[in-house]
Amino acid sequence: MTDSETEHHHEHTVHHTEHDHNHGKAPIVLYFIGLIVAATALFLSNNQPFIKNALFALASLSAGYHVVILEGIGETIQNTKKEGKFSPNSHILMGLAAIGASLIGSFWEGTLLILIFSGAHFLEDYAEGKSKREISNLLEMNPTTARLIKPNGDTKTVDVSELDIGDQLKVLNGDQVPIDGTVLSGTTSIDESSINGESMPKEKSEGDTVFASTINGTGSFTMKVTKKSDDTVFSKIVQLVDQNQTNQTKAASIIQRFEPKYVNFVLVAVLLVIILAPFLFNWTWSESIYRGLVLLVAASPCALAAATVSVTLSTTSNLAKRGVLSKGSTYLSQLGAIKAIAFDKTGTLTKGKPEVTDVYFNDSVNKETMIDIVVAMESESNHPLATAILEKFEATNKYDIDVENQIGKGLEGVYNDKVYRIGKPTSFENVSQEYRQLNEQWAADGKTVVYISEDEHVIGLIALMDVPKEGTKEAIEYFKSLDIHTTLITGDSEMTGKAVAEQLGLDEVIANVLPENKSAIINEQKEKFGTTAMVGDGVNDAPALVSADVGIAMGEGTDVAVDVSDIVLMKNDLSKLVNSHKIAKKMSRVIWQNIFLSMAVVIFLIIVSMLQLTDIALSVIIHEGSTLVVILNGLRLLASK
Repeated sequence: MTDSETEHHHEHTVHHTEHDHNHGKAPIVLYFIGLIVAATALFLSNNQPFIKNALFALASLSAGYHVVILEGIGETIQNTKKEGKFSPNSHILMGLAAIGASLIGSFWEGTLLILIFSGAHFLEDYAEGKSKREISNLLEMNPTTARLIKPNGDTKTVDVSELDIGDQLKVLNGDQVPIDGTVLSGTTSIDESSINGESMPKEKSEGDTVFASTINGTGSFTMKVTKKSDDTVFSKIVQLVDQNQTNQTKAASIIQRFEPKYVNFVLVAVLLVIILAPFLFNWTWSESIYRGLVLLVAASPCALAAATVSVTLSTTSNLAKRGVLSKGSTYLSQLGAIKAIAFDKTGTLTKGKPEVTDVYFNDSVNKETMIDIVVAMESESNHPLATAILEKFEATNKYDIDVENQIGKGLEGVYNDKVYRIGKPTSFENVSQEYRQLNEQWAADGKTVVYISEDEHVIGLIALMDVPKEGTKEAIEYFKSLDIHTTLITGDSEMTGKAVAEQLGLDEVIANVLPENKSAIINEQKEKFGTTAMVGDGVNDAPALVSADVGIAMGEGTDVAVDVSDIVLMKNDLSKLVNSHKIAKKMSRVIWQNIFLSMAVVIFLIIVSMLQLTDIALSVIIHEGSTLVVILNGLRLLASK
């Protein structure tokens, strides 16, 4: 884990009272022993009350050992020592109710309470475990061995942790790619769904990047290691998932923090009811104690305590499968509540490399011949604009032209005794009005224009631009439709920034921004609009990603951007951000549904218990039923699209 991850200013210190429920099969075995003992006691004659009640007590101890004794009493003692004051958890309420029922002679009701409560608790654990297992499955995909190619050409199976940068590996068909690297030889297709959530395999050949944990298809290839095992993209995913499980939503943190206070309040309230009811309602002491025990069950906040866990785990595991990772569900909660979102331009909204958008030669020029000349000349250059031109055009005829790269003037070459030059507009003097107007028009659209001349007379021009990615415009439209303010923050010129913003429909453009100023701009947006997100991919975006309420990094961006962000899109695709926002909003809705349902059931049970309309068994059934409903409601998000 990097320092920036551990020191990230967003990190909240969350007080965890959650117990590790993984005690193997012993709790379930003890529960079923208790169930059998309770069933045996039920069939005994009432003429043997001592044996019958002793069996009920034994059944309660056995069935409730894990949930009531370990988690109720055990955690209460542990938390009390840690906090320096009495800090009970909700399970102790059920334990006290069962003990109280037994003390007033209602042994069967006390045992039934423990059986239902513990049984429901194990079902809850299984349901919550389902969403945890979704995440754990990801961690189990971490590769452990690799086929190292030795200097003599032989291969040797070694542990992935032993690999060094520069080592050469053999990857056979069907193998898991052991570590991040580049293909040296061979062609194949690789399933990269564990990294980016995309189900379609990617074609790979010499020079392409491959990632640890991805699955090789039918081809075999050799690769060179480019990262240590701790620094691979997949290991970053594992770190983020691990971090995510300890970072909760605000609602979860509040519920967890106030649980001991609420339990203390319930204990005092129940004691007052037992003491005062005989005087206020003319109840008998026996009836008052029984009603107090029913109230103890009714007021237990079990469903409330479970209101957020399954929801947040289901949401994060759902998104992880789709190639979106968060460092905590609190950031997903904030994502769903954003009022403004700012974007870096290059690599985030745009592809990050220029593409040819326009080309023009007047009618007096043989366009096909000129394209062949341009391709021949640009083939001698390694400039990004040359790469873009060569990707756009293919020569019909191959010309062999000696090309000279002149600083300030561009490329110059001679063909058929004529001098051809490709360069920026300011390096030309003999330019007709026709070309000047086109240059101004295209430049106003944020495009980079190059002139092509024959003997210093401009005869054509090509416009290039870093064009928006597919789906970007739709993503911007989605956020705008929700009245979320959209801003482009770029270091490019105002003309280029405005051109991109107009194409995509962004609300605001802030151009000519230095990296150190991006953070201040985000702080201004937070003051002006409220909860603000920042989306970026470069080192220069890192300060802004840290300052934002939610920092969102494109996973194919720099390691620094990924390290300091709160949410990572493993594929540079803003449609994944739109889906994440939709699911985050749904997560918040489901959490509040669960909280309101939990509170409504508690209030209902308190009222009916005070009106003497329910008993311990019925209260437990309704109470635990509501807890299971809350858990299952949260699990819906595992399949949410």
